[in-house]
Amino acid sequence: MRSLPPPYHLAMETHLPTPWPAGHPDHFATVPLAHAYRLLNHGPTVLVSAGHDGVVNVMAAAWSMPLDFNPPKVAVVIDKSTFTRHLIEASGSFALNVPSRALAELTVGVGTESAMTNPAKLRLHGVRTFAASQVSAPLVQGCVGWLECRVLPEPHNQQTHDLFIGEVVAAWADPRVFHGGRWHFEQAPDHLRTLHYVAGGQFYATGQSVRVENDHS
Repeated sequence: MRSLPPPYHLAMETHLPTPWPAGHPDHFATVPLAHAYRLLNHGPTVLVSAGHDGVVNVMAAAWSMPLDFNPPKVAVVIDKSTFTRHLIEASGSFALNVPSRALAELTVGVGTESAMTNPAKLRLHGVRTFAASQVSAPLVQGCVGWLECRVLPEPHNQQTHDLFIGEVVAAWADPRVFHGGRWHFEQAPDHLRTLHYVAGGQFYATGQSVRVENDHS
């Protein structure tokens, strides 16, 4: 594990993981690992969170994807210049949080400002977190999906392509919009729809469902 750059190399108490995340939102339910990939299958923007030695950070990422079913894996691109990457490399874990439309402004804020230059970034943008169950990364309040991940080290991909691969060890979702292994945005308020980043601070929210019936639906 790597140490953090100054001034973040702090000796702070490490909290042990709990079977169920402490301080979790009211709308919060377990997603079976076999369905974890479905939280990302529609290509949403994510918030990448990480923590090490009591220091935490959150950044936005437009490039993430599910990678495998069993065990479930994900991939996410994390630039070398980000403080979140230092935390991931030091801790060996991260979380992917799926923000809702209500968090659009927060998502842009944590995606454009760096904790390297502003350590108070999370407080400035009103980011509220709660403990994960299996990893040191915090989970972000107000999201509609959460995936706790342990890094599967791939030094070449990480250094050459900034590509991190993680095994999903726990997954959760807001049951108002994800239940039965599927998203159900049409049954929930619009502010719970997920975001899809274009450029220049512009997102599209997840739109109308188009269902094609077949033998494997």
